[in-house]
Amino acid sequence: MKYRTLGRTGIKVSPYCLGAMMFGALGNADHDDAARIIHKALDAGINFVDTADAYSRGESEEVVGKALKGRRDNVVLATKAHLPMGDDPNQRGNSRRWLVRALEDSLRRLGTDHVDLFQIHRPAPDTDIEETLSALTDLVRAGKVRAIGTSTFPASDIVEAQWVAERRGFQRFRVEQPPYSILDRGIEREVLPVCERYGMGAMVYSPLAKGLLTGRYRKGRPADTHRAGFGLKHLGDERRLDAVEQLIPLAEEAGMPLAHLAIAFAISHPGVTAAIIGPRTMDHLDDLLAGAGAVLTDDLLDRIDAIVPPGTDIGMRDGTYNPPAVEHPHIRRRLPADRPAA
Repeated sequence: MKYRTLGRTGIKVSPYCLGAMMFGALGNADHDDAARIIHKALDAGINFVDTADAYSRGESEEVVGKALKGRRDNVVLATKAHLPMGDDPNQRGNSRRWLVRALEDSLRRLGTDHVDLFQIHRPAPDTDIEETLSALTDLVRAGKVRAIGTSTFPASDIVEAQWVAERRGFQRFRVEQPPYSILDRGIEREVLPVCERYGMGAMVYSPLAKGLLTGRYRKGRPADTHRAGFGLKHLGDERRLDAVEQLIPLAEEAGMPLAHLAIAFAISHPGVTAAIIGPRTMDHLDDLLAGAGAVLTDDLLDRIDAIVPPGTDIGMRDGTYNPPAVEHPHIRRRLPADRPAA
């Protein structure tokens, strides 16, 4: 693989990042099989592994830790914190209190004394960004973290964090992890340009649009209701399926499976450092690795643009971040006493 620099960190990573979300109870509960998948990815040249404490409540990190024994020094290892890890309301979020503990727990599960990238899994509007950056800066200075990053942060939040870091002398966020695929191109408007402006790397997730760009889900065919129960209702979204039906002949004409076209598209953007692949089985990994050399021509990219215009998201997306003003109606509605009389 041809390695790329992760933003301006100087760290070299493969354009495919091995995502470990499917290792553990959520996907592949066979730890030995998951370890074999990880080893094969490393042998193929992938040196970038991404996990999170919330993936199967820490089990994913345990799987990764065991698989990396003896190979840790050759791997750029990333993990994340923010999502709930228990019923206690303080076992989540972006406070110093939680992030320090969350990292210690992750290091123990991963069997290492440091991670190369520690990411904030989601924004926390109830926590001052200075609180978060101060804690992360101390973790970097303690040698437990090499670089810090974010996931699904709006462009405005990224800019604010950069300003605060500069003003207060804190570590800067070096990486953003947003969703990005042919069907989900909204980050092309602001997030990717902002990342490029501040020298941040972008490691994008869901380049296959949570399965839609594998070609297994077609219009007129019922979606897998079991998978839909895991927050994948978008598999039946007619607008997304319409786009898939137009993309499949494009891939066939280019002589590649739709999945290879999709990942090649994601890593062709100059603002994208790596695309996260999340195989659950060895067959999944083999199929994805087979497309590692795929390159899309300008003509093919133009034809994709005609199906899904740049900077647009098609239909419903699951599992992404919505700011409070979108998530909670009461924030955008005046109280009855504040409303003007009719």
